[in-house]
Amino acid sequence: MSVLTLRLAGPLQSWGTSARFARRTTESAPTKSGVIGLLAAAAGIERGDDEALARLGALRFGVRIDQPGTRVRDFQTAHHGVTGASMPLSERFYLADAVFVAAIAGETGVLTGLHAALRAPVYPPFLGRRSCPPAHPVELALHDGDSVHQALADEPWQAAPWYRRRHRREATVSLAVLREVDEGEHDADYQRDQPLSFAAEHRRHALRTVVSRTVDIPHPDAALRRAEQPRHDPFDALEASA
Repeated sequence: MSVLTLRLAGPLQSWGTSARFARRTTESAPTKSGVIGLLAAAAGIERGDDEALARLGALRFGVRIDQPGTRVRDFQTAHHGVTGASMPLSERFYLADAVFVAAIAGETGVLTGLHAALRAPVYPPFLGRRSCPPAHPVELALHDGDSVHQALADEPWQAAPWYRRRHRREATVSLAVLREVDEGEHDADYQRDQPLSFAAEHRRHALRTVVSRTVDIPHPDAALRRAEQPRHDPFDALEASA
């Protein structure tokens, strides 16, 4: 068993679990459906291949919020390609300047194939919507073991340098983790983002159980800051005047 970790960072992201007419919202963190869709695209799995999707949907999933970003709203207009008629004004929400680490756990052979697919994708990855390309390569590492929580605790903090400077006085940072429930955990919530079919004519999603936890991650710049601080010895002045 292995865990594949992904870095999801870009100018804009949008991870919706529901759409009401012309209003398209986003969750505050990547959804399992969205990340599985990213992996399926990289592996070249077609939308109507529900059997291949089921194998990916069986993988365990979790996400760490390294940089929450800012929610922004956009209005979009369009015209019908044939008639030229104006389409309804749509309202779409995005996360700007957000960074997440996602973890997928399952059989080593499956995850090794997905890791390779991310390095040479059949279809390019995007962060929830096609208008949201990633700013960096998505794949991070392939970890031994089957614990999503442990992989998210071991992965270094991926926030941008300007965001890390906001926490420059902290040796460690506490980051929120949203992951699938483990055996014996009872304080779970439900989210409808378990993908069953991506077919355009009948997209289907089921509920899955999710728990909210935190992990403490070392600040990557803490040791550097301590090393750069000048040594202060009050007796230096006395030695200089001797």
